[in-house]
Amino acid sequence: MSDGSQRRNEKGRQRHRGGHRQFSQSAPSRRTRRSDPARLTAFRVLRAVALDDAYANLVLPTEIRHAKLDKRDAAFATELTYGTLRAQGTYDTILRQNVDRELEQLDPPVLNALRLGTHQLLAMRVDDHAAVNETVALVRDQVGAGPSGLVNAVLRKVGAKPLQEWLDDLTADLGDLEALALRHAHPRWIVRAMRQSLKLHGYEDQLVELLEADNAAPEVHLVGIPAGAEPSGPEALQLAIESGAVGSELIDGAAVFRGGDIGRLSGVRENVLRVQDIGSQWIARALAEPAVAPGEKWLDLCAGPGGKAALLASLAADYEVHLTANEPAPHRAELVRKALQPINSDFWEVRTGDGQSIGELGQTFDRIIVDAPCTGLGALRRRPESRWRRQPGDLAQLTILQAELIDSAAAVLADDGLLAYVTCSPHPAETLVQVEDTLKRHPELELLDAHVLMEDLALPAGADLIQKRPAATGETAAKCVQLWPHTHGTDAMFFALLRKEAP
Repeated sequence: MSDGSQRRNEKGRQRHRGGHRQFSQSAPSRRTRRSDPARLTAFRVLRAVALDDAYANLVLPTEIRHAKLDKRDAAFATELTYGTLRAQGTYDTILRQNVDRELEQLDPPVLNALRLGTHQLLAMRVDDHAAVNETVALVRDQVGAGPSGLVNAVLRKVGAKPLQEWLDDLTADLGDLEALALRHAHPRWIVRAMRQSLKLHGYEDQLVELLEADNAAPEVHLVGIPAGAEPSGPEALQLAIESGAVGSELIDGAAVFRGGDIGRLSGVRENVLRVQDIGSQWIARALAEPAVAPGEKWLDLCAGPGGKAALLASLAADYEVHLTANEPAPHRAELVRKALQPINSDFWEVRTGDGQSIGELGQTFDRIIVDAPCTGLGALRRRPESRWRRQPGDLAQLTILQAELIDSAAAVLADDGLLAYVTCSPHPAETLVQVEDTLKRHPELELLDAHVLMEDLALPAGADLIQKRPAATGETAAKCVQLWPHTHGTDAMFFALLRKEAP
């Protein structure tokens, strides 16, 4: 029974209200100099993200293999990496209360180490003593002995209070929006955009649920790509389900995998079983849902790295029609070719060129998908560093590019053809505003109700979500699909479907 001098923190460990804390009394110079492999792996990923603008989800698997981490250490490194990146802005606010200089004046490796130590202290089931000592050892090994004393002192201050107390103190004088941003580790401008989008689509009371979903580890979604390999995509998907994956409740042909490394699943090596968000699969299938006429020509205007293009190419092969996958960056165009390689090449080709110049082909297309470059705010679960990397100023350039790509697509859209405008962002400027501006520029385009196609493809649970969506604000929002992590379990994909009226 407690005597009142101690209390439990959110990790289930005891914290002292006063008196001596159980940190190491060893001088930094007498502590171990060797880095723990899991922590070193996370540190290397943060360094690549900071210095090379890398994405953690691409770098981390390579670093885990390089370090030869076992399953337990790999899981620790993954949580440490993603958790630190996800909460970086909040941790920086806490660190500013405990560092005697501007954070920008710290060497980047030292700041990254402090962030890693802060995450262990405040959000992981790591003993305070180990969190501090191992972070100091990491700094001594990777940076040098000089900064280790600063890291030791700062982390001892950070660990003096649990996360909830830090947040209560720091948000005491903030407005609601600023407090939500700090508590849920999102930049204020993103929280504002999310709140606006939720309101427009009828989910205005669900902001906290969305922010919480953004901070949860995402599920791994699988899709089987029909092809001539053994096993085929659908067979590989079924084998994955027999190995522990769970069939999607939203649509056929998709599964959720919670079993760890997908590399052990049959079909991955043959490139017919792939990771693809169910929202992305759902939208790609919806474009191909209306009756397909013989000889149709399809276009994926922004095909890299090839996820939707592969699914569309496999559907094109089923219908015996032809897909052109366009990608401006040569290295990404090669990724598209690799993604499409298992599919019969009679039904697809890859073009390397700007989407704005697609008219040079001198042909029209019956179905076009414009999965436009965007802020990526819909995939913050998978790319947590994006929330701190993106800035409000990025919107101006991106929305101009999006409009140019839509105009190029409209110019090569056949009469009665379908144009799908897709973004992995719920930001109104990239979604509803972009669609409304398109309709003003192109009176020949008619906005269809995309929910109808999504519902037609859905299993009962998915159809129920579509049918029971709340009332949207305005006709445009009512006809456009906006998926949400907290509601659908997918990325926050946006989907508008337009048809070109025949003269």
